[in-house]
Amino acid sequence: MQERLKELQTEALEKISTAADLKELNDIRVSYLGKKGPITEVLKGMGKLSAEERPKMGALANEVRDSISAGIEEKQKHLEEAAVLEKLSAEKIDVTLPGRPVKSGNHHPLTRIIEEIEDLFIGMGYTVAEGPEVEKDYYNFEALNLPKGHPARDMQDSFYITEEILLRTHTSPVQARTMEKHEGKGPVKIICPGKVYRRDNDDATHSHQFMQIEGLVVDENIRMTDLKGTLEVFAKKMFGDDREIRLRPSFFPFTEPSVEMDISCKICGGKGCSVCKGTGWIEILGAGMVHPNVLEMAGFDSKKYTGFAFGMGPERIAMLKYGVDDIRHFYTNDVRFLKQFSIHE
Repeated sequence: MQERLKELQTEALEKISTAADLKELNDIRVSYLGKKGPITEVLKGMGKLSAEERPKMGALANEVRDSISAGIEEKQKHLEEAAVLEKLSAEKIDVTLPGRPVKSGNHHPLTRIIEEIEDLFIGMGYTVAEGPEVEKDYYNFEALNLPKGHPARDMQDSFYITEEILLRTHTSPVQARTMEKHEGKGPVKIICPGKVYRRDNDDATHSHQFMQIEGLVVDENIRMTDLKGTLEVFAKKMFGDDREIRLRPSFFPFTEPSVEMDISCKICGGKGCSVCKGTGWIEILGAGMVHPNVLEMAGFDSKKYTGFAFGMGPERIAMLKYGVDDIRHFYTNDVRFLKQFSIHE
């Protein structure tokens, strides 16, 4: 019996040493240490031994079991470490390889233009004001010197919701609301960016919904020269220091006198080309001195306060700055068009 136990120990340790994986090692464990294993079978014959031999044989059996168990544990540890190393080797990452580029979003060209204009005027001491897009007829027209029946209302074919509520046709109502909040006390110095709506047929240069940015300054001793200087700084910052401006007389009900501003054509340098229709100039915005009636309706003393206002379309500015020939490109969400303005690629 003693010899058989020693044989089983030697046999088991040899198999353990040559086990190739954890499954094979577990099979050896069950085979030798299980209830139906050879060691158990040998121990069943202990009843035939004398009382003196039994303790010795029991101690030897435990020694054999412990030896096999220790061998299995050590082998298991080595196999597990080898498995981890193999997995690490198979899954290792070559950190010297270039990473996969991640496509990220980017500002829309119109958003860029608006933020650029906002930054410019904020740097000049203006604040950004906002107002409702669904507006009262009073603020959209009447408070801007456009009473009911005024022929100039026909210039802005409107989306009316009720007789007194409409989608605003310009951002000028924000100016009227802001002046009203000041309760006749200056100064007022704001720009008003936002969406506006007009009943218009969409084509390369027109849209039923577009953006506007208007500016307003009201204070004592505001003159036309202040307006011209402001617009000249704006034109040079947006289009380059070599751009020149000119002011042409025009008409707007809410300003008097009113002007339209042109900038010298970037393409031909003012010599005349197809872009500027041979004139050397491109119209960019409308402006003027705030009409006394508008000041009075907002609660300002028109004999004490004067002001200027201007309005521009970010789409038109973007078209001129980026060379875009169709306003609809800004609203069709064509990735091919938008990717041209990406700063990441």
